[in-house]
Formats: sequence, C-alpha cells, structure tokens
Amino acid sequence: MLQSLLRSRRGEQRQTEDGQESSPIMAGSTDMEQLLMAFSKFAIHGDTKASGKELNGKNWAKLCKDCKIIDGKNVTGTDVDIIFSKVKQKTSRVITYEEFQRALEELAPKRFKDQSKEAALQSIFKLVEGREPTNIGVTKVAKTATVDRLTDTSRYTGSHKERFDESGRGKGREGREELVENTGYVGAYKNAGTYDTKMKAEK
Repeated sequence: MLQSLLRSRRGEQRQTEDGQESSPIMAGSTDMEQLLMAFSKFAIHGDTKASGKELNGKNWAKLCKDCKIIDGKNVTGTDVDIIFSKVKQKTSRVITYEEFQRALEELAPKRFKDQSKEAALQSIFKLVEGREPTNIGVTKVAKTATVDRLTDTSRYTGSHKERFDESGRGKGREGREELVENTGYVGAYKNAGTYDTKMKAEK
C-alpha cells in the first residue's frame, strides 16, 4: 500500500497559474524529498558522526514527539517504541529510511482513525515533511535588568575594569596578571623601539 501511495504522489499532476500541467514526477518527488530531509535531520541530531542514513530509537521517539505524531491519545510513546521494534532488523538498533516509511505506515491509521488508509498516510507524511529537531530544554540567557546590570562591563570599577577592553571583550590573562616584558625598557614606557628606528633613518 505504501508503494502504491508513493507512486500516486509522484504521479500527481498539479495545475500551474497559467493553466499548464506541471511535471507529474516533480510534483510528488518534492514532497518525498522533504520527508527524506526530515529523516536525515533527525538521524544526525545529537551525533556529529552520524551519516544521516539511519535513525536510532531515541531520535525516532523525538521525531514522533516534535512532529506531533504522538498526541497522547491515539498514539503514545509506548506505541512509537513498539512500532520501532517491529520494523527494525532483529539485531539492529537503528532503522533505515525504508523502515522509517513502514513505521509511519503502521502509525498512520492509529493517529488518524477517522481517515482512510491512504489519506491517513498522506496526513502523517505532512506532519513530518520539512521538519527538524526542536531544541526544547536548551538554557537561554535571561533578559532581566539584574542580569543586564551584572553583565554590563562598562559599570565595572577597580581591578575588574582592567579585565575588559573598550568593547566589553575579556582580555584574558593580560587582564588578570601584570605581564612583564623583557625588552629592557621601563614598564609603561611608550617610546620603546623609537631609538633603533631613528638610527636607521639617519644612516
């Protein structure tokens, strides 16, 4: 049934604004590319070494949650885990893109009980197409008057003031320690090196 639906999606003919029919292949393939793109983005989420061709159980569950496939009523987290175990290879811990499509086919009638099988699959595809992982739970910088006051380096005084330049960037070690230059010149002398330059000019 999945294959027939995919063929029908590729075979859809859409009318353009001037009344001419668009390419039947391009019409449906764009949707499938969006689905593959979403699969790849979730496949590499949290793993910089991932190829994007296989989806682990954790990221599969995140996909179902972020894309609203899990609604807490028709589809639960347990349902998603069961389907994952059902479509993957027995010894594998990940699913391929083809297995991912089968998993969506299994979930579609549960998620959209009032729709036909094909319509339900279309609907579940639309939930996933073009989506990417959300970063819920990532700590954000608080924007309050207190925080602004504490992080405004222009208000710092004394030794703390010396740790930042005019733009507010930290000077690093230079701002914490008094670095000694072994140039032979007295500290803070501003004409270091001018004598050598002058002598060369006279020659």
